[in-house]
Amino acid sequence: MSTGELLSIEPQELRFPFELKKQLSCSLQVSNMTDNYVASKVRTTNPAMYCVRPNFAIVLPRSTCDVRVTMQGQKEAPPDMICKDKFLFQSITASPGATAEELFNLESRNFIKECKLNVVYVSPNQPPTPVSEGKSSPRASLSENGNMNSSDDTAEPFCYRPVFDEFSRENQ
Repeated sequence: MSTGELLSIEPQELRFPFELKKQLSCSLQVSNMTDNYVASKVRTTNPAMYCVRPNFAIVLPRSTCDVRVTMQGQKEAPPDMICKDKFLFQSITASPGATAEELFNLESRNFIKECKLNVVYVSPNQPPTPVSEGKSSPRASLSENGNMNSSDDTAEPFCYRPVFDEFSRENQ
């Protein structure tokens, strides 16, 4: 699945093995197949339930960035194990030195590419879908403040802060 022609996202849905009162994580691989810097931003319909790291990044040309989504532990199982939560990946070609506010403001909405991903609960006996490890490519991105990020799990997670917008309201 892709966000227009800018980014490729694998897997195509977020799969969590459902367990009560347990925090669970799922990984996505975001690939920039272009020769441009591409900024990405992640939104969700249920921001209190998920932590996304990074939720904003600039993916370098011809490289990949790993995104980890962590679901908070739930106190009870949803009816029929069906989850209505969704994630929206937005991407836009980035200029050197640009900030998130500049890239994802209302004036640039016509240039933003979007991709929606569903959340699926699976039986705890089935492993979550792993990120494919086919070809090796550079894994680096620039964070919102311009610092270089790598796919290192030792850093503190950057939690998605609630943004009440049309995406959150229309998909509840």
